[in-house]
Amino acid sequence: MRFCSLGSGSTGNATVVEARSGATTSRLLIDSGFSLRELDLRLTRAGLQSDAIDAVFVTHEHGDHIGCAVPFARRHGLPLWMSRGTWRAIGEPESDGLLRFARDGQAIEVGDLQLMPYTVAHDAQEPLQLRCSDGAHQLGVLTDVGSITPHLVANLQGCDALLLECNHDAGLLADSRYPAFLKQRIGGRFGHLSNDMAAQILDACRHAEMRHLVAAHLSERNNRPELARAALARVCGAAPADIVVADPVLGFGWLDLG
Repeated sequence: MRFCSLGSGSTGNATVVEARSGATTSRLLIDSGFSLRELDLRLTRAGLQSDAIDAVFVTHEHGDHIGCAVPFARRHGLPLWMSRGTWRAIGEPESDGLLRFARDGQAIEVGDLQLMPYTVAHDAQEPLQLRCSDGAHQLGVLTDVGSITPHLVANLQGCDALLLECNHDAGLLADSRYPAFLKQRIGGRFGHLSNDMAAQILDACRHAEMRHLVAAHLSERNNRPELARAALARVCGAAPADIVVADPVLGFGWLDLG
């Protein structure tokens, strides 16, 4: 099992998760917050053709996450998973029979991948984040959330890798030129995680066998990679250099869990 990011930030988000079992390979695209052309370019950069994806999972309806998900799924005839609330929020589009509704706690199988959606507090209609497994390893994905809940923490326990939102540094956000309402939205209960909040989640979920830790969805204006790394390193004991930071344009290369 391995995963990579095609880009992570306010300009667009997409993650590919891959599981191999013998001669079979299963690949899931989590979010596709880009144009079709840009998504194709980023998949190529990751060493994949656009027809190598087996299913798409959309976490919520915000443009930097849903992007071209519907036309991409239509073009390749792929199952398109999202919550019913997300589907309603994007206008209930026709999907040529490809739409599948995801629910909190309801397992999904995509070939050799097992997916477990879980609800989070974010300013969307019915946002879901995801835990992925190949039966031997677990990847926790958390990209947009404003509050830490016991349910969230429970769903990230025992993961071999975490892709964890570190959207902003609280001090940088407070001192930014953003209008007050936007600061309140970002830092509010249904906004985005600060570095310190991400560190709290990590502290509740870390264990000695965790192989990879990724800081994702960093704000270009209100955060810096070294701040995110330092906040996470303080609670997990890792050297800051060992913590991967997802780039908004380049994402990050393949990380192997096997």
